[in-house]
Amino acid sequence: MSESPDFCEPFQDSKAAYVLSNVAEVVERVLMFIPTKSLLQVASVCRLWRNCARRVLRIQQHLTWVSVSGPSTTELHSFCSILAEEVEKVFLLPKTVLMMVDCEALSGQAYCYEQSKAKKSRQCSNTAEELNQIFPKGCDIVGIATPGIVLTPTGSWTSPPKEHQEGEAGFAVMFPSTEGVHIKPFHFCKKTISLSAMKEAGLVDNPELRVVLLFIYEAYKSGGARFLNQILEPLTNSKALIAGGLVEGVFAPPKDCCSKGAYGVIGLALSGRKVQAASVLLDQDVGNAKEAEATVRRLKAARIPERNTLGFMFACVGRGQNYYHNQHNVEADAFHKVFPNTPLFGLFGNGEIGCDRIVKDDYTLCNSESDTLQHEYTTVMTLVHFGC
Repeated sequence: MSESPDFCEPFQDSKAAYVLSNVAEVVERVLMFIPTKSLLQVASVCRLWRNCARRVLRIQQHLTWVSVSGPSTTELHSFCSILAEEVEKVFLLPKTVLMMVDCEALSGQAYCYEQSKAKKSRQCSNTAEELNQIFPKGCDIVGIATPGIVLTPTGSWTSPPKEHQEGEAGFAVMFPSTEGVHIKPFHFCKKTISLSAMKEAGLVDNPELRVVLLFIYEAYKSGGARFLNQILEPLTNSKALIAGGLVEGVFAPPKDCCSKGAYGVIGLALSGRKVQAASVLLDQDVGNAKEAEATVRRLKAARIPERNTLGFMFACVGRGQNYYHNQHNVEADAFHKVFPNTPLFGLFGNGEIGCDRIVKDDYTLCNSESDTLQHEYTTVMTLVHFGC
């Protein structure tokens, strides 16, 4: 005799309710398919779900990113339009975010290398506020506006990276809180820079310091060059890898200490035993795809693990397609050919910071001068491993 459907349905519902209220293994399995923002919401259902959600969050803490390129179909910059939607889908609770967008997003000006003047574009006056509000409170955000963007499309670690010297583009790399890896943002202007402030930021007298990513804004202003040397000189006495560039502006963290138009520096200090890094300099002698690949391939000597590793490319606005005789994406393609499983992010800026640097325990920068870290018409290609 078959069971009545009217009897069977509530019976099955009660069994499902029992399992989802009492069997932690099943609940955890279900919660692993829920993005982090929704996971934090459902954690309030009951004590079991809260405990399961906490365990799932610990498991899912792997760095991820959102990237956007191409024209927007709305009044907002394409990065503003898509980022909020994509962040809803990530399986990560970010502790630190590194964002870069093209200059048009913040100033209403689209930078074009081939033109003598910037072309006027639409204004997006609230972009900075909108971008900062997307992420949870307590998340450290470093936001940069720069003439060009290098990014890996969202979705796959093996996607080929793309160079965008014109048009709308941007990315947000989201870092979780990771044992053995400490990522600390810093921001200095001429009013706040001092050795004690750099020490507090972990940039001086920090034996665990491994990498410094730094970005100088308004460096062309009077006193900007001296300010840059004031930052770099203490760093040359460390074993840390130093890389970055000169950018158009910043939108996070807020520049409350700076007067309008003042120069300054923001960046990330990466410390911890699990952090590994290496960099090479593609100088003005590197003029074709073969030479670019050969230079990037030198990074292999560092033997940095592929898992949980990112590439960073900091290039001069004078390189890219124009530098390589109308060949597009030469340096990003060279990186992808050598490191096909490593995402690449970066910028085209107004000056580059870095050098050939294969980090080893017995190697320091103490024999280098700060001005040897500053370049023009070059590209600094960097690998950074954030631990397994």
